Amino acid sequence: MTTLLYLDDIAPGQVFERGSVTIQTRDIQAFAEKFDPQAFHLNEDAAKDSIFRGLAASGWQTVSITQRLLVEGAAPFAGGVIGAGVELNWPKPTRPGDTLSVRSEILDITPSRSKPDRGVVRMKVETRNQNGDIVLSMVGKMLVFRRPGQT
Repeated sequence: MTTLLYLDDIAPGQVFERGSVTIQTRDIQAFAEKFDPQAFHLNEDAAKDSIFRGLAASGWQTVSITQRLLVEGAAPFAGGVIGAGVELNWPKPTRPGDTLSVRSEILDITPSRSKPDRGVVRMKVETRNQNGDIVLSMVGKMLVFRRPGQT
């Protein structure tokens, strides 16, 4: 079990890592059928003729896996992983058989002036496959709470 952290427990430069989730063809196709039904996510033959040159997971599926890994320890915040905005990039596709891991780094912390029980933490997040290739990069703002009674 990961120790959950409050705003006053973290500092810029702090790094958290979590892995791993392996994604298979059936996972990619099942997600795509429900949420992103494009041929390059559903059909291996059609995907060969796409920009991806093979089956690729939906970027939103990669985001979902990243979120899971953040919740499991790559953003171990008490009160949850609560997003307040994000800049998101997918430099490479996630492929069947990829094993993904997440690294997050605290960039800066801004305590709230109007709500002293919380602050906004800006984090850099990278999701990598087993070869070290970045398949998702983002800078996100997270709402993080202070320890109860610390305000």
